[in-house]
Amino acid sequence: MEMTLIYTIVGFALAGYSVIANDSIQTLGTFIASKQKWFKWYTLASAASFVMILAITWGWYSNDGDISYGRLTRIPFQEIQWYHAVAPGILLILTRIGIPVSTTFLVLSAFASTVVLEKMLMKSVVGYGLAATAAYICWVVISKFINEKLDEVEDKWIGFWRNSVWVTSAWLWWVWLSHDVANIAVYLPRQLDVSLLLVVLGYFTALLFYIFYIHGGTIQKVVLEKTGTRYARSATIINIIYAAVLYYFKELNDLPMSTTWVFVGLLCGRELAIASMNKDYKFKYVFPLIGKDFLKMIFGLSVSVGIVLAIHYIIIPNNWF
Repeated sequence: MEMTLIYTIVGFALAGYSVIANDSIQTLGTFIASKQKWFKWYTLASAASFVMILAITWGWYSNDGDISYGRLTRIPFQEIQWYHAVAPGILLILTRIGIPVSTTFLVLSAFASTVVLEKMLMKSVVGYGLAATAAYICWVVISKFINEKLDEVEDKWIGFWRNSVWVTSAWLWWVWLSHDVANIAVYLPRQLDVSLLLVVLGYFTALLFYIFYIHGGTIQKVVLEKTGTRYARSATIINIIYAAVLYYFKELNDLPMSTTWVFVGLLCGRELAIASMNKDYKFKYVFPLIGKDFLKMIFGLSVSVGIVLAIHYIIIPNNWF
């Protein structure tokens, strides 16, 4: 077996595990938190897997075999080297210690040119700012009518909010997949045949069942420490705003972006709005939360920049592959 094939298999396997164990919790975390009290983990995993299979299969069908939804047009397929497989390995380590790292930066940085990485960074910064601003404005308005720190819902609305979590989670999950599957598909040919598609879907489904079995893993703590994320109403509102921002950037252009930055920006704006409108929720409790997430995000970016600089200015010039 050629080494490039080994690197491809290892890189794909690690990237798949890292993306499902890290980024997917940004999308499915509120779904798990708000539903695990009422449903078995395998029921929730089955629902998420069903949506995932539909989303990836539709992307494959509508993009001539490309499951990345055209997100990799600026990153052509490359012969996989050892350093491509190292990137998701680093991501896996950071995920295990609870750091919500941007998979887009950490994995795609090993493949992208410095020009593409710069454009990805700019798009992600704008995404962070837009998500934070939109979340702040929305929750300032929302806080005038409801208290996000309490699950106070009239009986007639309980069924509505619980059902809304299912619908909005499915929409968010689909939109997110159209962005972040590229972080795994970068290790694969840009056009997959049916047999390889089935292998991919089987592996992703197994990973989803595992992450639901462990109730979201370490990264789920980032979601749970935020205000009211276990409540169906809060989960629904988060899903709608997050999905709307991601959908906007999906339609804007085909350049990959960090959904992690959008997610962290949304939670940042939300917490600041709730603190602004709730006298019992002091800013001194908010800033450590959002500051910790921001520092972790910057740390992940620093690692990504280090990887791309090492590849383009040290590894490739010295033929270390």
